[in-house]
Amino acid sequence: MAHADRVGPQGKPRGGENRTPGPVTSLPTDEIYERYLRRAITEINDLGDELARAAGADGVTVLGSGHPLADIFLLKFSPQPAEITEGVAYFGRTGEAVKKSLQRLGVDLMSVYGTNCLKLAGATATEEQAHGWLTRELHIVDPKLIVAMGEDAVAFLNTAGFPLAEPLEARPGEVQRFTATTAAIVTPDIDASLDETGTKTRFWNAFKAVGPWWAELPPY
Repeated sequence: MAHADRVGPQGKPRGGENRTPGPVTSLPTDEIYERYLRRAITEINDLGDELARAAGADGVTVLGSGHPLADIFLLKFSPQPAEITEGVAYFGRTGEAVKKSLQRLGVDLMSVYGTNCLKLAGATATEEQAHGWLTRELHIVDPKLIVAMGEDAVAFLNTAGFPLAEPLEARPGEVQRFTATTAAIVTPDIDASLDETGTKTRFWNAFKAVGPWWAELPPY
């Protein structure tokens, strides 16, 4: 997935033109969408700058990757060594596994954004800071579906204090309500599911629920 830091427009995600709030405007739909995209890019970059300041000279920031107005928001708990080395979420083996899984399900990769709950390595952040960063990311991307991977990611999301959110339950592969406009699917932790057939199968059996959800998304 493409790096979202210092990112430029990457194309229109499926359903993007439906993001226009408020009264009808005389501007063309594509122009409205481009304005929302530019704003999202700016806000993602601002978040990256704040994370860099929090990391300081000795820390590393691991930034989200993908489209900044994605329909699908992938969330796991902490970055792996390859992600820390590159400073990019879902870089390396985990990212390749997710990419192949999404392709098998027929999901447009340009409609996906992925991040970690914990965004710093070699530096500390308060729980309030970490929750605040994730909440900002969710507000910016405004996804239609969150895929929360693993018990730690689910617990973190449930305690982040996202406005009007309902707590997710440990029901892998079931589409749950997160907010009035965002659904969620819980899966096992992908980082812990790549080395053993049984755990890999359990992850896939839950993750494949993304396919039917995507297929039913209206082609606005």
